[in-house]
Amino acid sequence: MRWVILSIGFIIFNLGQLISQNATYITDKLYVLPDVIIDNIKSNGNESVTYDLRVKQLVNHSNPGEGHFYQRVFLNHVGIDKPTVIVTEGYSCNAYRPAEVSKLLDANQISVEHRYFGESLPSLKNYDYLNLKQATTDLHHITTLFKTIYPQKWISTGISKGGATTIFYRYFYPDDVDVSIPYVAPINKEFEDKRIYQFLDTVGSDECREKIYDYQVRMLESTDKVLPLLSFYAIGANLTYNYLTIGEAYEMAVLEYPFSFFQWGSDCDDIPGINSSIEEMVKYLLEVSGIDFFSDKMMIKYASHYYQSAEEMGYYGYDINNFSNYLTYLPTDTNPHAAFVPDKMEVSFNGELLNDIHEWINRSGNQFIYIYGAKDTWSASAISPSEHTDALIFMMEGENHASARIRNLSLNDKKLLVTNLERWLDIEIIYD
Repeated sequence: MRWVILSIGFIIFNLGQLISQNATYITDKLYVLPDVIIDNIKSNGNESVTYDLRVKQLVNHSNPGEGHFYQRVFLNHVGIDKPTVIVTEGYSCNAYRPAEVSKLLDANQISVEHRYFGESLPSLKNYDYLNLKQATTDLHHITTLFKTIYPQKWISTGISKGGATTIFYRYFYPDDVDVSIPYVAPINKEFEDKRIYQFLDTVGSDECREKIYDYQVRMLESTDKVLPLLSFYAIGANLTYNYLTIGEAYEMAVLEYPFSFFQWGSDCDDIPGINSSIEEMVKYLLEVSGIDFFSDKMMIKYASHYYQSAEEMGYYGYDINNFSNYLTYLPTDTNPHAAFVPDKMEVSFNGELLNDIHEWINRSGNQFIYIYGAKDTWSASAISPSEHTDALIFMMEGENHASARIRNLSLNDKKLLVTNLERWLDIEIIYD
């Protein structure tokens, strides 16, 4: 179909006029858009222009009297005659990164930093307002604003926690976008999602899982030799351990190792063997799971993520049935959990929203394309196919959290994806 180029409240430009005045036109539009501040403008050497924006958001969308903050947003403008992709980041966002979907559709892109991450912080970080209803209302406010500039089709997408945010956004505001494409998006079912354990007990070959377990046991049996090396590493890397002791962090890293191994597609042939030195074994652990992840710096960086996980998104823990006799620093009366809430505050998990989300997806989750890697640990929490919805799920064999992408789909699967996008968006897509 031909795209109709609309100019809201102004005259209609023809395509040639629009291209020649593209950057000036959109900048003028942004300057008068309510609640939007232009922080920086970068020309990309063609008609594409990237804007670093700040969008005014209410801390509590149900009560304007509780103040506001400014949310960081990156807009890459291609043309008002193009579709628009909104990237729902799950964490911080400090630069424009073109999404696969944006390149596939030659689309405008709006990347939204998640509230309470990066620079998108209220002056008082009240965690009562860090919930999915508030976060998706941020997205709704942005979409509502920018639809006055971009009247064509809208697509939401995100990766990992950002992919989960794409799903939650569509649940709360089902009419904001026409299509949603979440990548490697876990939608958990409980605070400690037991499906993770089942996945790790069955993924890969028996031989590989045995090598993983043997390596973990050898590491835990060597704790007295390992900790001095890790303490030396922590000093050099400027890492501190107050939330967890370095002993606790080390044991957490060993328990985390299988999760990270399959999440990021590590190779079984790289696992240190029985004759490997302590130095080689430690170096390998640092490469695959690491103790950095359990340092004070990372606890602070991901505090908001952990709060969300503990309060309503759910997360995972570590099954210690086969490790309790080897642990020295962690408690052995319960499975350690991977969500480290800020300042060790008391947080009560409520799973009602997750239950509602799963029911809604199976009943009303139309125009979705879910992309997962079959070897990615987070695929344990993948969305299940439903015959009641008009949606696609690609479980990509051999792919992991980083490689489960449209570019790695088989030719037939890529054709299926494009065909459905064309049907849902009523456009023609040219792809390789």
